Amino acid sequence: MTPTYKNVHLKFKLDGLSYKYDDLMEIAYNYVKEGFGYQKELGEFLLDWLDQHDYVEVQTSGSTGKPKLLKIKKSAMINSALATGDFFNLKPGDKVLHCLPSNFIAGKMMIVRAIILGLELDMVQPAALPVIDFEKQYDFCALTPMQLKKLEPYINTVKTIIVGGGMVSKPIVESIQNKKTQIYETYGMTETVSHIAVKKLNHIETTASDNYFKTLTDVTVETDDRNCLVINAPKLSDNKIITNDIVKIHSENTFEWLGRFDNVINSGGIKLYPEQIERKLQSKIKEEFFVTAQPDDTLGEKLVFVVETDKEPFDTSIFDVLDKYEKPKEIIKIPKFVETASGKIHRQKTLALSQAKC
Repeated sequence: MTPTYKNVHLKFKLDGLSYKYDDLMEIAYNYVKEGFGYQKELGEFLLDWLDQHDYVEVQTSGSTGKPKLLKIKKSAMINSALATGDFFNLKPGDKVLHCLPSNFIAGKMMIVRAIILGLELDMVQPAALPVIDFEKQYDFCALTPMQLKKLEPYINTVKTIIVGGGMVSKPIVESIQNKKTQIYETYGMTETVSHIAVKKLNHIETTASDNYFKTLTDVTVETDDRNCLVINAPKLSDNKIITNDIVKIHSENTFEWLGRFDNVINSGGIKLYPEQIERKLQSKIKEEFFVTAQPDDTLGEKLVFVVETDKEPFDTSIFDVLDKYEKPKEIIKIPKFVETASGKIHRQKTLALSQAKC
């Protein structure tokens, strides 16, 4: 029998304690009234999840546009939890660590997975370096790339880690190759109810397909006339999900992510993909940075490199790894980047800082 949002698995635990439906409602009220900030977020979501509506309102991160509220069906969230459970072989009683904000889809889905699959969920305050009992063994955890970077020395206590919310840099990938933990990069968004595809980051064979995202069960992919990803996930959405992510399709279940359609730079007729350029530079620079475009009278758009620094001078030898047309025409230094509520770089607002100084 398929579970519903009115079911709480008998094996579910939160911070070591078992809760039935009414008990969970009570602890949710207590968290909202008296809990720390991250506990209030958890409590508010639990009250939404346990109410009589068949949907939850979820806010998008705002990293690629204005944040917006979406109504996500609870049945879709359950189907997503079941698909993740099947893919990673999560079983009732498995221990999972939750260190993400509960007001965005990734954090909400950690809670739903625990309730529906009967997992034992330990909640810690979200942070770049969460305070975790590294002596305790966990079966599953979701992290941001920044958290993975900070926790890299300690992750052998976790059996499986999924990483989402941003591109995983080459230096991070290199640092986890000898870890016994199975680590996967995820592809997803609020509209897809968390991830719909995953890619292994370590313990992989040296074949081309290792660089492909592979979809979860009952999800297929195609492209539109922009070469952007179109997702068919009938258990998650009644309609096809059309994205702005440029991809290369290898089969109906595998694809390579190339970059964002709204980030593509047309410089003198040459199409440049900022994300691909950034990937080449990641191992060359420690500071936060991104590549974007500004208007240019000759080229139409010129490629610019934006870096979080106030140091002088800047070492331009890092650009030697780039092709001729990929090298930036201008370097913009900003002491502190603007971030979204979920911790991602807000490119438009950050770039506006430099323009405001002009």
